[in-house]
Amino acid sequence: MAVFKARRGGPPPNVRDLALTALAPLTWGSTYAVTTEFLPPGRPLFTAVMRVLPAGLALFAVTRVLPRGAWLWRSAVLGALNIGAFTPLLFLAAYRLPGGVAAVLAAVGPLFALAFAALLLAERPTARGLLAGLTGLAGVALVVLRADARLDTVGVLAGLAGAALLSAGTVLTKRWGRPEGVGPLAFTAWQLTAGGLLLVPVALLAEGAPPALDGRAVGGYLYLGAIGTAAAYWLWFRGISRLPATSVAFLLLLSPLSAAVIGWAALGQALTPLQLLGMALALGGTLAGQRPARPRPRPRPRPPGPDTPTTAGTLVTTPRSS
Repeated sequence: MAVFKARRGGPPPNVRDLALTALAPLTWGSTYAVTTEFLPPGRPLFTAVMRVLPAGLALFAVTRVLPRGAWLWRSAVLGALNIGAFTPLLFLAAYRLPGGVAAVLAAVGPLFALAFAALLLAERPTARGLLAGLTGLAGVALVVLRADARLDTVGVLAGLAGAALLSAGTVLTKRWGRPEGVGPLAFTAWQLTAGGLLLVPVALLAEGAPPALDGRAVGGYLYLGAIGTAAAYWLWFRGISRLPATSVAFLLLLSPLSAAVIGWAALGQALTPLQLLGMALALGGTLAGQRPARPRPRPRPRPPGPDTPTTAGTLVTTPRSS
């Protein structure tokens, strides 16, 4: 039995593609547990470089496809939006805010995506889409937000800017597509490498030389680079090419839910009934967000009338009675 029924406004998303794309944010939800349990503390930018740049270079070595022409600057723009600029803002928000607040700010992403899709893809946002985004945001807040959470202006601005950049990158990736003959693996390599190269000077200036790494840290970085970055971003960009951009953006709500479940299963953190209710709301918002927005209606051509130019450039006139 099909999960999604055909509807006005576009064909239903492919369930298989949707499930594979959802693996990306579910994997990203493990980043917090891996970072706290395996990686050196206080080095967020170095961690960002280590999870992004080696993965991009490894994919380059596999695909051996370089961007050409306009895709040189397009890859740089997408790499900055999706990775290079987004990642430092994400870590800045995470370090200046309680984890729950940072996750709630990231959950604003689907609402940003609806706005960018209207601007760049001419997709008219619907009341259902806005309600789905607000429902998902409320659900994530119930899962991760605590009553004693304190706000920091810089952290809040960084979290909102990061969510906006990733949403813009997702929609712009959909608008530009991929060059003909280039698969999602090479496309992922371009963006990871561009974003990683952008991060290197920022990390060196802000944090100095790389720290010494033990076996646990090396294992953590290998997991983040191979699974949490190379494989996850490949699935993410593959999904963007096959699904509506707003549908993909709503899948980001799964990341904080995954982090909460991993914290409960692996780190012994409790899950309250209120958090379970929040998970149900976030999942409901994610599913409701899979209905693509309707395209803006195009103006209907006017029928030829008196003194109306035709497509051939001649003038149609009506005979006047004498």
